Amino acid sequence: MKAIIDITAIILALLGMASGWFSWFLDRRKHQAEVKKLEAEIKGMEPDPKQKYMDLAKEYVEEFRKYIVEPLQQEVRMLRIEVKQLKNAVQKINDCAHRADCPVRKQLHNDAQSDERVCEN
Repeated sequence: MKAIIDITAIILALLGMASGWFSWFLDRRKHQAEVKKLEAEIKGMEPDPKQKYMDLAKEYVEEFRKYIVEPLQQEVRMLRIEVKQLKNAVQKINDCAHRADCPVRKQLHNDAQSDERVCEN
């Protein structure tokens, strides 16, 4: 009877080990399939390299506009206003009662002559 119990215990132990190994094997295959599925999903979620390039280019253009174009446009606007004010002042020199002795008129005339000499050379 003891031999039957020993044989039964050995058979049960072998069956337990075999079922444990079999369940481990199935779980491992299931786990590998899930990992492959997740890797495929992650790969599908990555943006296209062309799209990455386009996004970077768009970002660079926005930064260029923000830090270079907009300040330059603002400076050009201010310069236009100043040039308009200067034109108005120069035009009013001819109406001035003191235009013959006006130091500003003489300076502008001298600057214009020196600019003409530079352009001729």
